[in-house]
Amino acid sequence: YAGYVEYISQLAVETDRGIVLAQQLISHLRNTHILLPTPLVIEKICAEAITRAKKIIYERLTADLTQTHLAKLDELLCLKDGTKLTHLAWLSQSPLKPNSRHMNAHIDRLQYCLSFDLPYGIERRIHQNRLLKIAREGGQMQATDLAKFEPNRRYATLVAIVVESKATIIDEIIELHNRIIGRIFNQARNKHRQAFHDSGKSINEMLYLFRNMGRALLEAKDNQLDLSEAIEQAISWETLAQSVTEVENLVQPDFD
Repeated sequence: YAGYVEYISQLAVETDRGIVLAQQLISHLRNTHILLPTPLVIEKICAEAITRAKKIIYERLTADLTQTHLAKLDELLCLKDGTKLTHLAWLSQSPLKPNSRHMNAHIDRLQYCLSFDLPYGIERRIHQNRLLKIAREGGQMQATDLAKFEPNRRYATLVAIVVESKATIIDEIIELHNRIIGRIFNQARNKHRQAFHDSGKSINEMLYLFRNMGRALLEAKDNQLDLSEAIEQAISWETLAQSVTEVENLVQPDFD
């Protein structure tokens, strides 16, 4: 019996789905030509394996934590200075709008996660699905409830929350950045479109003016006439100078 609990515990470290554990146990018993026990016994073996696996997981996540780590994790359950929120509740807040204020607040959250300086690779000590589940379950609890957990479970849960919060915050910062840049781009595009619309009349007048001047120059060249006189007949020098100035104001050197 104890051997089967030990055997299934290895799988239970990766998943706590009872049906998966039961199927694996039954398959193992059949492969070793062992008579299947009653469903109640199989259920009991799997339940004990899950309990044992949880202890293994908590141990893996807390084994190398120093007193500094533990004190910092305990801080998560305390109120953040100047607010009515615990550090844990503050850490779980998502940005509401893509603006610089929310971006800066989220960067503060990321820096707070990094300040824990958890042992390198601690998130890889257990299966990703188990880590994520522990973090989600812990994130749905009140700080007062988490404080009631026995130490290993409490600190393991807080470690999982910090690790997953850091990953989530990084993803949200990237999303915020993309949305802010997208909004700036759209504003610039709309501004350019409006400016082009506003200057449309002037552009049309300039094109009409230079078309007439171009025709006059081409006719003068074909008829071997003086080009200066041709220009003066099409447009006065004063008007030409004014139109050049207007064109310079309309030109956008960096237009692509």
